[in-house]
Amino acid sequence: MDQLALLFVLLLGAVLTVPLGDRLGLPAPVLMTLVGIALAFTPFVPNVDIPPEYILPLVLPPLLYASVQRTSWRQFAANRRPIFLLAVALVFVTTAAVGAVADALVPGIPLAAALALGALVAPPDPVAATAVAGSLGLPRRLVSILEGEGLFNDVTAIVLYNVAITAVVSGSFSWPEALGELVLSAVVAVAVGLALGWAANRLMGLLGDSTLQTGLTLLVPFVSYVLAEELHGSGVLAVLVTALFLAEYATDADDVMGRLAGQTFWEVVDTLVTGIAFGLIGLELVNVFGVVEDHGREVLGWGAAVVGVVVGVRLLWLLPATWLAKRLHTGRDYAEEIPMSWRETVVMWWSGMRGVASVALALAIPLRTDDGSPFPGRDEIVFIAFCVIIATLVVQGLTLPWLVRRLGVKADADAERAFERELAIRAAKAAKRRLKEIEEVEELPEEVSERLLRGAFDIGARISPDMVDDERRAAFTERVERVKKVQRIQKELMSAARHEVLAARSEPGSDPEVVDRVLRQLDVRSMR
Repeated sequence: MDQLALLFVLLLGAVLTVPLGDRLGLPAPVLMTLVGIALAFTPFVPNVDIPPEYILPLVLPPLLYASVQRTSWRQFAANRRPIFLLAVALVFVTTAAVGAVADALVPGIPLAAALALGALVAPPDPVAATAVAGSLGLPRRLVSILEGEGLFNDVTAIVLYNVAITAVVSGSFSWPEALGELVLSAVVAVAVGLALGWAANRLMGLLGDSTLQTGLTLLVPFVSYVLAEELHGSGVLAVLVTALFLAEYATDADDVMGRLAGQTFWEVVDTLVTGIAFGLIGLELVNVFGVVEDHGREVLGWGAAVVGVVVGVRLLWLLPATWLAKRLHTGRDYAEEIPMSWRETVVMWWSGMRGVASVALALAIPLRTDDGSPFPGRDEIVFIAFCVIIATLVVQGLTLPWLVRRLGVKADADAERAFERELAIRAAKAAKRRLKEIEEVEELPEEVSERLLRGAFDIGARISPDMVDDERRAAFTERVERVKKVQRIQKELMSAARHEVLAARSEPGSDPEVVDRVLRQLDVRSMR
């Protein structure tokens, strides 16, 4: 089996582990890691050989962009305090703690290399955490914090990692220069992210076609990352800013096709890239064990110590940080989402799985320094990093469902239904207001006006049937049954039409392009 065949096997595994994980009640990223481990021990599977400098640019931009699609800038702004307390500050604490332990335990590595290890194992993986959280029905506030923590932790950790790696490679380090680089990196990244987001938004308006717009969104995160890195900024922060800008300003409520196409496309990209990334974690495990085989037991002890530090520091930080967040939380902060009980804090602690970002950073460590000598302690750092990744991802990922059930932490279904009902009422009222505006400038027959009014009411009732009383709900249900019957027959009619048009594609003399154009029109009408 060659490298290309292995890539296709990983892509197939990424697709198959999603339904398998749903059936087994296990997160797909964890299963994909186990698939990678199984493949690694198969004799005919080759060793993965990816140049370190390609890891970050290829893996992180699409995953970050896909993750941002599930959130918004306003959600980050509302949760800036808990995200900082429970997330960003924790990266600095974890980096310092792991760096101190690694510097004391591992002989021969400089402090900067130990801090690089601390930075690369510090950020919990947003992909793994949200994949697990989404399947467990956790409260939305916890999912929001995990998403925000994962994204902003990645940015903070990668900036710290780059500073530490630069210090090792160049052989010199200065705190004033490092702080200056941090500030400059952030400023450049924000400027690039905003500029590229604005340009991409304008370009999407010019393109118009949903296929071209979706294709552009695939290029945007890579361009944002590479451009920021070329200008000595943080590529990850630039991607984050660009994605947030587009999520906030590039949404057209009436662009149904573009929105559906974009969401579907990025769900596919997220699934495939995530599967490959977590599969690589398992595949690289054998290589990592091989390079430290001569003193594997000793290095395994170092890895266990760092795992204990990573897990312990997270708990010791979250307990007082959550208490402080609650004390600072006021009645005005109604949009702020924080863990509301010790049970939720424990779940958030155990959700701190390491994954894609840590793997990418570990594999991206340079092989040599500027003077041509090997990077000090690279093999040991990569091995310890993989110990942390496997221990947190597999052990915590497999036991988190049990812990959530044991502690009884679950989403507030009543609050979600209440919010859904509120949105349904707002949607129905907006439709009625628009109908009145139309009636003021257009003369509609009474029966048409009544029918449209019922349709405006049905918009809300379809979203949330609880918004209406029993009598009106019965009438609505009767109308829905009639509509469903008509729609069922219409679907059969449209299906017959599509079959006939599709059959014309294989007839002699037919133009496939014309057939596809007509078929697309029928598909769009069927979707509506």
